[in-house]
Amino acid sequence: MESMTSIECFVSAAEAGSFSAAARRLGLTSAAVGKNVARLETNLGVRLFHRSTRSLRLTEAGERFLQEVSGGLSSIRNAVANLASADGQPAGSLKVSMGTGFGRSYIVPLLGPFLERYPAISPDWHFENRPVDLISEGFDAAIGGGIELPPGIVARELAPAHRVLLAAPGYLRNRPPINTPDDLAAHDGILIRSPQTGRIRPWTLRNREGAQAPVSLQVKMTMSDPNAACEIAQMGLGVTLVSMPHAVTYLDSGALVRVLPDWYVDSGVLALYFAAARLLPAKTRVFIDFVVEQFRAQQLAKKFSAF
Repeated sequence: MESMTSIECFVSAAEAGSFSAAARRLGLTSAAVGKNVARLETNLGVRLFHRSTRSLRLTEAGERFLQEVSGGLSSIRNAVANLASADGQPAGSLKVSMGTGFGRSYIVPLLGPFLERYPAISPDWHFENRPVDLISEGFDAAIGGGIELPPGIVARELAPAHRVLLAAPGYLRNRPPINTPDDLAAHDGILIRSPQTGRIRPWTLRNREGAQAPVSLQVKMTMSDPNAACEIAQMGLGVTLVSMPHAVTYLDSGALVRVLPDWYVDSGVLALYFAAARLLPAKTRVFIDFVVEQFRAQQLAKKFSAF
């Protein structure tokens, strides 16, 4: 019978794509991971990886073995984590990824009530404006919008992911009026780069009647952070397009107003993402339920709608 450690090293290396990344995830040295995988290969009598100085790729046998053991290993991990909970309560490090501005505005304020209810959980929250690979990077969950579901990942919807056009009242008073999407072409755009490509995505506006039009703003400047774009728009330097969670603070204060308020961009849904598993770790399950509960109590889905 192969040891759990050897199989766990194999699965982690396969998911992470390297022994060093697997080692960081498991809290071992890279050499220890490599030795455990080599021991597993020797005992099974089959090569599981093609190794080179720059890459680590599964062999055909390795692909088959990964499919057969990874689901079972995940269930065992989760069962052990739940059994090890403190006094029957959810416990352990909870690694979650979320956008910087969104996380600070809407998730960090939940930390006190969450820990009061689940004191044995230790949050390990990462604030970054990029989609993460939950499995290979070892995250328990992530919160984001408009993300395509990779294999093995499921989502719990929180709110619509709508984007709206914003500008400072002073900017709009001193520039040509914007009555239709075509009028945007005469205005300065404060646009946001895609965290995946580094480029400006060509967004499409729509209204309630189903009409569509491109966002034809002139590219005056580009930012990587939506809050920075809002701050710059607040200075009267142009029109920006940001998601509703970032927009509502500036709209509520009156610092920014909607441009073309009948038009918006539909980017899908804002959701909680986590690994598909029959038995989720208790720490992950209660975090998901708590965030969904708070979104409902605060009516954030309605607040984040462009309508």
